[in-house]
Amino acid sequence: MSALLAEGRTIASSAGPGPCPVIETERLVLRPHRLDDADAIATSLGDFAVARMLTRVPVPYDRQDGLDWLNMVTSGLKPDWSFAITLDEVHVGVLSIELRHGLWHLGYWLNRFYWGRGLMSEAVDAALDRFFRRMPAAEVAVGAFTDNPASLRLLERRGCRIVGVTDVYSRARNGQVTLIDMRLNQADFATRPRQS
Repeated sequence: MSALLAEGRTIASSAGPGPCPVIETERLVLRPHRLDDADAIATSLGDFAVARMLTRVPVPYDRQDGLDWLNMVTSGLKPDWSFAITLDEVHVGVLSIELRHGLWHLGYWLNRFYWGRGLMSEAVDAALDRFFRRMPAAEVAVGAFTDNPASLRLLERRGCRIVGVTDVYSRARNGQVTLIDMRLNQADFATRPRQS
């Protein structure tokens, strides 16, 4: 925060989207995280097929890593939204909209055994719809690795615009990975082609 103040930028908590809501979709419930989500998070992120598509997740990933992350996101100290994606009350993934360096960022992952069912599309649509209703002037940054075609398709279908390509460090891969950097605003999201 002091670095932001030194740059002459401040982040007012009243400018945020408000507390993380509970969102119900046709199949899912997106809810704020609880500390008892640690085991499910550790199981999912302990799978290298999931962790390798993320930048900040260490390998191996265990329950204590999950608890450390949950302590941060459940503290209420940040304006971020961090959803547990649940299907039939089972924690199957995470979707977060975080404020970092003055820009909102969308991030997500899904347990590998739930891939290919359209669940993440459903979760992203619901979360972004609610977020843009509360923050209509916001622009959201998002990215996906070039070797993650499913995520790139998901983002394209939401109306995301490519703004660059960069190499980023992936903790899980212990190396540089090429990332497609994208942006999304309310107008792009509202005019996206609807899936039938």
